[in-house]
Amino acid sequence: MGGTGAGRTGAGGTGAGGTGVADTPAGRLQALFEGHRLTPTQRRIAHSMVRRAADVPFLSSVELAELAGVSQPSVTRFAVALGFDGYPALRRHLREVAPAEQPPGSASYNEYQQAVEAEIENLRHLAELLADPRPVHRAGRLLAASRPLPVLGLRAAASQAYGFAYFAAKVHPDVRLLNEGGTMIQDRIDAAVRAGATALLCFALPRHPREVLDALSCAKEAGLTVVTVADSAFAPVAKVSDLLLPAAVGTGLAFDTACAPMLLGRVLLEAMCDDLPEAQARLEEFDTRAAARGLFVE
Repeated sequence: MGGTGAGRTGAGGTGAGGTGVADTPAGRLQALFEGHRLTPTQRRIAHSMVRRAADVPFLSSVELAELAGVSQPSVTRFAVALGFDGYPALRRHLREVAPAEQPPGSASYNEYQQAVEAEIENLRHLAELLADPRPVHRAGRLLAASRPLPVLGLRAAASQAYGFAYFAAKVHPDVRLLNEGGTMIQDRIDAAVRAGATALLCFALPRHPREVLDALSCAKEAGLTVVTVADSAFAPVAKVSDLLLPAAVGTGLAFDTACAPMLLGRVLLEAMCDDLPEAQARLEEFDTRAAARGLFVE
């Protein structure tokens, strides 16, 4: 999105081959941010606004500052950076491009139903971003060509990385899971590079551990192309990613929910398989071995 550091990487943005963003509250916000060179603090505000897209038009500058964990003057400077006279003008603009209507009966939903509805909206937004499949196709080619393929995910994102690596290992000859932090992680990245790796896949979800940024910086310095699945094109990992694919998380429960990032990981698996000519043969071979071993109870 222009000079934000996310525009050249974000799926569905105006970067390489993009076709525009979806007509959803989050999509309209991302369109508003396109073409602006935002500071790290301003990207944090933008990230928070995208995550709470339906609520933002009704938040005061103080409430938005609290949501983003920044100062109120930072919110004002952010609005000016977008070309508005101040935050009130920005909020008026957001109210004019009204958020999507709530589904019938949603006012009576309990908190658990609201969390499910929010995830459904995240999945709809992901589907709209995937209307332009070129970023995913590019990611699939990069991942398929990397031998070995390191897959990074720490803390909240560890399960996403594990799930991807589990399935990827059935079709890719050498997948290396990096789901435990610490000083050894850079050694393992270096070892992957020495073995011939050309790309690294990262799953990055809130709250974003500092060691993920350090690991990605190490990967880029070592010459790896970093493909990242993150909760927003404005996530902190954007600045150390070569190709960032956003998939929002749900924030309505005590702990974030990550249906969209998980699904995007499966989409990347599919794209990677398309660029692995031996993928189908490997799957058939696995099924034959599994049947011989009685591995699964049918």
